[in-house]
Amino acid sequence: MTTTYAALLRGINVGGNKKVPMAELRTLIEELGHGDVQTYLQSGNAVFSTDRGDEDSLAAELAEVIEKHFGFGVGVLVRDHAYLRAVREACPFPAAELEAKQLHVTYFSGPVDPERFASVDPAVFLPEEFRLGDRVLYLYAPDGLGRSKLAEALSKPRLLKGVTATTRNWNTVVKLEELTGA
Repeated sequence: MTTTYAALLRGINVGGNKKVPMAELRTLIEELGHGDVQTYLQSGNAVFSTDRGDEDSLAAELAEVIEKHFGFGVGVLVRDHAYLRAVREACPFPAAELEAKQLHVTYFSGPVDPERFASVDPAVFLPEEFRLGDRVLYLYAPDGLGRSKLAEALSKPRLLKGVTATTRNWNTVVKLEELTGA
């Protein structure tokens, strides 16, 4: 059975570092034998279909080929349409009422225990807020991610130790869910 997935690459094409041209990424994914390959934006979002593997094995395969081809490691998460739809539907914030720049989702490579973020006092960062979901963190940042003190606090290496985390704005969350459902 063929499944459509989104691959989320962490930290590429940011500030001139870890450059991964999307045309080359599409070619690499096609050379792995996957079909219907397309990319979205320059920030490391690819959609593809395949009839083999699971999320973890596909992520590992893609991370390996990227490192061989480009010469640097990249965190890769792979998620299927059902998961992406569930993330969108479970959003605890009123997404339809917010600007896309105000709402972000951080995808994690595995489950995260709320205790991991217990040292972050939510009251200190109001009106910014966050909520945990299934391998995700939803972040409401009314002034955008670039000005968010809460986003900075939540991205401390000690809080993210042992997991790969990559963040997308709400427009990208919605678009990836749509592209994998097509």
